Amino acid sequence: MPTLRTRATAAFTVLALVIIAACLAFNHAWKLADVRHKAEALTGGNVERGRQAFIGAGCGGCHTLEGVTQANGLVGPPLDGIAERAIIAGKLANNPANMSRWISSPQSVVPGNAMPDMQLSTQETNDIAAFLYTRT
Repeated sequence: MPTLRTRATAAFTVLALVIIAACLAFNHAWKLADVRHKAEALTGGNVERGRQAFIGAGCGGCHTLEGVTQANGLVGPPLDGIAERAIIAGKLANNPANMSRWISSPQSVVPGNAMPDMQLSTQETNDIAAFLYTRT
């Protein structure tokens, strides 16, 4: 039979693990919120609306993106980590203005490429850009 000291040590260990797990979860949530806030501030878009616009515009028909079940296309490049890439479309510096330009009018950037002009509003374009800038 375990002694009182053994039970106390086990209880303390469990409590410490629960506290560590809670701190890690809080830290992860805080980092996600910070990334979201920065993406929205950079683009003037809304991340959640951007996710919905990404799905609604059918972007996943050509691109894959982890966490978006509708994004399983194999025509365009995977978009995981797009926020950390230096270049968009092989020629544009990765910044909010260029991201929005590429999303809304890729044919003006690289005529004849496989990505169609999406006919999105400026707000939808900024929302999708905000969403993509959370993909690190």
